[in-house]
Amino acid sequence: MATPTFDQLLEAGCHFGHLKRKWNPAMAPYIFMERNGIHIIDLYKTSAKIEEAANALKQLAKSGKKVLFVATKKQAKEAIESKAGAINMPYVTERWPGGMLTNFPTIRKAIKKMSTIDKMEKDGTFDNLSKREKLQISRQRAKLEKNLGSIADLGRLPSALFVVDVMKEHIAVAEAKRLGIPVFAIVDTNSNPADIDYIIPANDDASKSIEVILDAVTAAMAEGLEERKVEKIDAQEDKDAAPAEGEAPARRRRVRRNEAVTATPANEE
Repeated sequence: MATPTFDQLLEAGCHFGHLKRKWNPAMAPYIFMERNGIHIIDLYKTSAKIEEAANALKQLAKSGKKVLFVATKKQAKEAIESKAGAINMPYVTERWPGGMLTNFPTIRKAIKKMSTIDKMEKDGTFDNLSKREKLQISRQRAKLEKNLGSIADLGRLPSALFVVDVMKEHIAVAEAKRLGIPVFAIVDTNSNPADIDYIIPANDDASKSIEVILDAVTAAMAEGLEERKVEKIDAQEDKDAAPAEGEAPARRRRVRRNEAVTATPANEE
C-alpha cells in the first residue's frame, strides 16, 4: 500500500484551504500557516491521516464489508464513479436521498422496483402495455437508475461512509452518526470535523486533490479484497485436503474388520 508523498500531495493542490475568514477553528490543528489570506494545510498531517484511513478501509474490505462513497459535487463525481466502481463499492454521486440510511428499507423497495420493471421487459408484460404506460414506466426506471443504480447491490446498511466535502454532504454524515456508522472524509478548513471518525485534512474542491486521495484509499481497499480472496482459496484448499488426511484411520479400521472376518473360520476349525 503506497501513501502519496508530500510532493504528490503538493502537486495535486491538497494544501490549499479556504479563506481565513471562512475557517472553522476546529480545523486549527491541521493548518500549517496563512498565506495571502488563505489557510495552508499541513501536508505531513494529511499524509499521516491518509495512511491511517487507508489501513482502516483495507481491513473493512478484507472483512467483506461495504463502504459507501458519497460525493455529489461535480469535481468529485467522475473520480468516485471510476475508483469506487473499480472495486465494486457502492457510491452516491447524484442528490443524496434523505433517509437513505435511517429509512433504508424504503430505499430497498425503490431498488426492487427497478428489478420488477426489468422483469416486466424480459417476460413480455411490458409489450402488452399502452404507449403512454410504457413511457411513464421507462421514465420512472431511468430516474431510479440515475439516483439508485450505483447502490443496487447494497443489500444492507454500509459498514462505513467515505465522504467528500462534509459540509455539502451534512445530511449523509448526520444519518451515519445517528446509526453509529463510522465516517471517513476529506475535510477542508471551512468544515467541522467533530462528527468525522477518520479525518483527512485536504482541499475538497480541486479534482486532482480528491483524485490523489481516492487513489490511495481505493488501492488499499483493493489490496484488502485481494487478501480476502487469497484467504478464501487457502481455506477451501485446506477443507478439500482434510478428508484425505482422515482416510488413513478409516482404512486401518476396514483392514482390522477384514482380518477379523477372515480369522473367524480358522478359529472355528
